[in-house]
Amino acid sequence: MSEIKKCLFPAAGYGTRFLPATKAIPKEMLPVLTKPLLQYGVEEAIEAGLNTMAIVTGRGKRAIEDHFDISYELEHQIKGTAKEEYLTQIRRVINACTFSYTRQIEMKGLGHAILTGETLIGHEPFAVILADDLCDNENDGVLLQMVKLYEEYKCSIVAVEEIPPQDSNKYGVIAGEFLNNNIVRVSDMVEKPEPKDAPSNLAIIGRYILTPDIFDILRSTKPGKGGEIQITDALLQQAKEGKVVAYKFKGKRFDCGSVDGFVEATNYFYKQSEN
Repeated sequence: MSEIKKCLFPAAGYGTRFLPATKAIPKEMLPVLTKPLLQYGVEEAIEAGLNTMAIVTGRGKRAIEDHFDISYELEHQIKGTAKEEYLTQIRRVINACTFSYTRQIEMKGLGHAILTGETLIGHEPFAVILADDLCDNENDGVLLQMVKLYEEYKCSIVAVEEIPPQDSNKYGVIAGEFLNNNIVRVSDMVEKPEPKDAPSNLAIIGRYILTPDIFDILRSTKPGKGGEIQITDALLQQAKEGKVVAYKFKGKRFDCGSVDGFVEATNYFYKQSEN
């Protein structure tokens, strides 16, 4: 059995790239086909053996809590009809795990969002999923691949993929020593570097496994790029002690934080549903 049982979902952002849709709807609840982005992430965590979902929310995010709860009126209305089966999948999710919530009062970056979740996580290793990075795999999901890796390395792990050099200013970018074709012992990482300053073409995507000492590091991390507390800066401190590996995961990833990526994911999953 894995030590990792909790998954943190930072879900307090405004989703400004999807305005006006996200004025009243959390971006994490935008549906790819008939399922919200956040549910895809929760299902990936369940597949990886995690049973406690810790969600960092903000103002205007009540739809998230309502989604992962029973709707007695709706269930009563469709009970005994063909439409009842539409709720089978979400019922299964609700029964498979527990959900806890806390609010991020101010948006101060991903590092701050993760630190806000400390009260839900406690002192144990945990996973982080950013729901707008939607991943698909024929076999093991990305988080399950990483959980298996943690059993071997017992340190923080970041999922990375190769990106076009001109996109480096959108990501945290890592450098280090390849331990094999897919695993890098990280020695450096830079948040959103310009292409000429990027240490490699390996970018961190929205999947992490973090050791609990990250909270103390975040507490003393000063605001970095954009005046925000960056998880990249905190991870760099661990990396300097050889305590971070990067993993080139197997699977396909869609950047659903952008309209282009969201449309690409919708088309991809629609085609998958037809097969």
